[in-house]
Amino acid sequence: MTWYIVKNFDQTCVVTENLTLVAAASEKWGPYTRDEAIAKRVGLIRAGKCQPV
Repeated sequence: MTWYIVKNFDQTCVVTENLTLVAAASEKWGPYTRDEAIAKRVGLIRAGKCQPV
């Protein structure tokens, strides 16, 4: 299974496997495994690219 990180309009990032959501995203990262995606999301929050939920 492939997972993606998608940046929402409110600057939060979510981990998803929903390809419709991924296709509509303005900014996305992936594909990753689920564990990699979660770790990458934490890194993006720390780097200031995403806001925590």
